[in-house]
Amino acid sequence: MPAKLYVCSGCCCGRVEKGNNEVPVDMLKSAWEEHSIGETVQLNITTCLGPCSMNNVSLLKTASKSIWLGKLNTPKHFQDLIDWAKAITEGEQFPVVPDNLAPNRFVPTSL
Repeated sequence: MPAKLYVCSGCCCGRVEKGNNEVPVDMLKSAWEEHSIGETVQLNITTCLGPCSMNNVSLLKTASKSIWLGKLNTPKHFQDLIDWAKAITEGEQFPVVPDNLAPNRFVPTSL
């Protein structure tokens, strides 16, 4: 099973009208296509992953692990997701969370 990256862009995440930062969906899709990431890390833009208090949530899943990231509120955070997915595609150890995204990692208490 390839890794799957779920990026929330739903009821709260990415909703600037609710005071949240934008989720750059087009940037992510373009990067996945440009760098041929999809065979190794499947990108899924979803409506709601659950922990809305962490807004702009992403979930990276493998057959054995789930890594939750929240408060992805800057374009740099999303560029970091792209760089992480590219590194996984290039064979880097997975699922080690890069240092620059580690502060955004959380464990959901309930869904």
